[in-house]
Amino acid sequence: MLILLPPSEGKTAPHRGAPLDLAGLSSPVLTDVRERVLGALVALSSGNPTEAATVLGLGSSQLDLLERNALLRDAPTARADRVYTGVLYDALDAATLSPAPKRRAGARVAVVSSLFGMVRLGDRIPAYRLSGDVTLPGLGPVAGVWREALGPAVTEALGRGLLVDLRSTMYVAFWRPDRDLAARTATVRVLHESGGTRKVVSHFNKATKGRIVRALLEDGRDPRTPAALAEVLRDLGWAVEVGEPTAKGTQLDVVVSQL
Repeated sequence: MLILLPPSEGKTAPHRGAPLDLAGLSSPVLTDVRERVLGALVALSSGNPTEAATVLGLGSSQLDLLERNALLRDAPTARADRVYTGVLYDALDAATLSPAPKRRAGARVAVVSSLFGMVRLGDRIPAYRLSGDVTLPGLGPVAGVWREALGPAVTEALGRGLLVDLRSTMYVAFWRPDRDLAARTATVRVLHESGGTRKVVSHFNKATKGRIVRALLEDGRDPRTPAALAEVLRDLGWAVEVGEPTAKGTQLDVVVSQL
């Protein structure tokens, strides 16, 4: 099983640690593209601050993030699960997993990243600012840059297991499974039900996904089909509805009534 997560917009900048080593990251098949994206981001952030802020979607109070980006090659790094923050990662709380679930997290969880394509929770990365909808000068839309490169990396990391896709809409655009892989892909949507009405609420969605990942890691089972994953989630206490298989995978709706 491979669980794909979105990155967080906010990140905790490491105060100390070895500088970034692209060759030391997992999925070395992505190294060349990582170097291109990193070079374009550093060059942009080192240039005209007004232009860079506009391209990166930064407000006047966020210009310190340009300096952080400009120094990425020498910035201290930490494990990705300590750099990425926010509702999903707080709910996952990888640092407090016991040894066996923590080992599973290293083997079964990956984060789709605008800068690095895909990283494992144990990969050492710096804090950076690069949203998935940015178009980098000289390189083009970040999503388009990764679209072709990510396929081999995900396929290699997945092996013959089930792909559990928890990415947000922005990062789904980075790569989509082909028809063959879609047969063993489960996409998860969290719906908040209140007063007979269901809707997607960002906070519920992120927090529940983080809890789902943690529960799957603690449980330890390795379902091989979307239907089997749904059964595991039901055993773990969630209400799950299974959609029809499509060319993009099988959607599982997790219905929650409270946070």
